[in-house]
Amino acid sequence: MNPDFLIVGGGIIGLSSALELVQGGASVAVLERGTCGGESSWAGGGILSPLLPWDYPAAVTDLTQSSSRYYAEWAGQIAGISGLDPEYRRSGMLVLPEFDSERAMNWSRSHQARIEWVQQRDRLPEAAGDDEALWLPDVAQVRNPRLIKALRLALERTGVRIVEHVEVTGMAVGGGRLVRLDTTAGPFGAGQYVVAAGAWSKKLLGEQGTQVEIKPIRGQMLLFRTRPGTLRHIILQNGFYLIPRDDGHVLGGSTLEDSGFDKSTSEEARNQLYTSATKLLPPLAQAEFVKHWAGLRPGSPGNIPIIARHPQIENLYLNSGHFRYGVTMAPASARILANRIFRREQPFDISVYDWPEINTKALDKVQNLV
Repeated sequence: MNPDFLIVGGGIIGLSSALELVQGGASVAVLERGTCGGESSWAGGGILSPLLPWDYPAAVTDLTQSSSRYYAEWAGQIAGISGLDPEYRRSGMLVLPEFDSERAMNWSRSHQARIEWVQQRDRLPEAAGDDEALWLPDVAQVRNPRLIKALRLALERTGVRIVEHVEVTGMAVGGGRLVRLDTTAGPFGAGQYVVAAGAWSKKLLGEQGTQVEIKPIRGQMLLFRTRPGTLRHIILQNGFYLIPRDDGHVLGGSTLEDSGFDKSTSEEARNQLYTSATKLLPPLAQAEFVKHWAGLRPGSPGNIPIIARHPQIENLYLNSGHFRYGVTMAPASARILANRIFRREQPFDISVYDWPEINTKALDKVQNLV
């Protein structure tokens, strides 16, 4: 028997959409071309905030702030169902110069977001200077590989069918509806379909997504192992960040590379990231170097995702294009999608997330931050 919803993509966006839909009373199945969470959902850092929120359009911060308001509750719910801790932690973020302080403080006042002036050495004893820095105490993080594992287990325990290593090869459309998906494991059908395939979404949609501006943007990262407590909060300087984990691991990243679907790493990027990491936190030079990897983000104009129904195919939805902030935006994006489907009230004006063919004028006004 076909499910009510078939979601294509088992990353954080697809899995969170599945959870929201199944909790709304629907039957749900998920198709994943590889393993759940094995692409950008695993590869990212898990900072639950835009790096400098005052540098992004309202469409980004509305979505990230909506998520942050109930992320702790959402992560706790997933942990309660799965029995696994996704390590949601409010660790705070220290922003080192250079930054536009006037713009930051104006954004803080207009969004009721706490930002404090501090001395670098007060939060980072190893800092090279005495310059003032910005402290964002409410910025949280999640350990995204553990969140994916917990979310998958929670879905299985709530009756969601997950099928991995199955790739969509075609879409059969008729009468303004998607009739079935052709895949490497044969045809799959459902009442309604959600594409949440990240960087592969446009490629998967084919001629049904010619106006969709989503493309892969490679990001490379490093991982170090230190003593627990070596770094207690996120540090950001000029686009480079360090993220501490409870067990002493520290992530450093990341690059932004328009390199197509090439997920390879480079020695040049490794050296660049290593230099930035050890300059920002000198003890990392003596720490164990663990790993260097790359992931492909679903790049989009202005970092603004599409969370909408297809303008011509009435039972096809898209939830993709979250670029750098899929983990950050996941719970709010899933809820907005479900609100659209179940015709529930939305938390704010969501028209900017419409399909591009419907909302091209709005998208043209947005600064492209790729």
